Amino acid sequence: MVRGSVARVVCAVPAALVLLFVSAPHPKAAARYSVHRLPNVVQLEDASRRTVVSIATSVGNMAFSMAVNGTNVLHWPFATVEEFAAKPAMSGVPFLGPWANRLDEQAFFANGKRYPFDMELGNVRGAIPIHGFLTTNSNWTFVEAKADDASAWTTARLDFYKQPAWMKQFPFAHSIEMTHRLRGGILEVETTIQNLAVEPMPVAIGFHPYFRLTDSTRDEWTVSVGARTHWRLSPAKIPTGETEPIERLFADPRAIALKDYDLDDVFSDLVRDSAGRAVMSVKGRAQKVDVLFGRNWRSAVVWAPKPTPAAPDRQFICFEPMAGITDAMNLSQKGLYKELQNIPPGGTWRESFWIQPAGF
Repeated sequence: MVRGSVARVVCAVPAALVLLFVSAPHPKAAARYSVHRLPNVVQLEDASRRTVVSIATSVGNMAFSMAVNGTNVLHWPFATVEEFAAKPAMSGVPFLGPWANRLDEQAFFANGKRYPFDMELGNVRGAIPIHGFLTTNSNWTFVEAKADDASAWTTARLDFYKQPAWMKQFPFAHSIEMTHRLRGGILEVETTIQNLAVEPMPVAIGFHPYFRLTDSTRDEWTVSVGARTHWRLSPAKIPTGETEPIERLFADPRAIALKDYDLDDVFSDLVRDSAGRAVMSVKGRAQKVDVLFGRNWRSAVVWAPKPTPAAPDRQFICFEPMAGITDAMNLSQKGLYKELQNIPPGGTWRESFWIQPAGF
């Protein structure tokens, strides 16, 4: 109807004026993609999809908002980045390194050698160390923030090898580059690791994205987990080495009623499409979030704890891209895990995952 109306108006204009109108220069159309740099924050915008992604460059280079039509797809219970930095808590899309999830002792194995942590440094804590020590660090260096006709992106670099307290705990010199790219309403998070050490470097990193839907409650959400294998866990949430088909946990892994589960589970043998991507999804009444894992994300942790009287606001689910299963480095040493990835000296590891919202 709009096109028809415009056509009728043009036909009614005298021929001379039509020629003048067609010949007149048009102002340049507003760019679809743009980048906005704010203090300690970079924003990527896709105007046609009404999507804005915000990254806290000073707090772990963490994406903390993916707003679609004004609704944040990510769980972020803070008023400002400063409030989060003062007291970090579960939210956004934190990077986990130099290992993700739990280790079964205060040490890790690499290349057949045991590396004990120096617990007095304070950057590694607990009998079961979890999620490394890079999540909210302020040492990321801005590289660029640009936009063109195809996307908007920003890149930052973390030179791990420059930090003596980090090298003491994980003595593999390396650098990390992270690029957030917004294209077609989809956020791609690409991670590149360059091994600067003289020995192979184990890769056990991950991300811990928190997603939320606003058109329904957790008890109404349906989840899909694109994996074939479920790892059995010890009471300490460490894989025992025993596995089972995912159907032993979920009757239909593509249609899981989340209200029936309190999840903190590890999956591998991911189901991949022709492009090598695996998909994890959560769906409400109309809203949906798909998370696509590239090939080098070999495992997924799904964390969706049930609300409790002490924590009634647990209206979120985490689909965590993992380079290896929980405790991958130590389980590999024990012969219980066969897919630990290593970067050769001077080599590079690279992979992406994608966040694709719909119905917001």
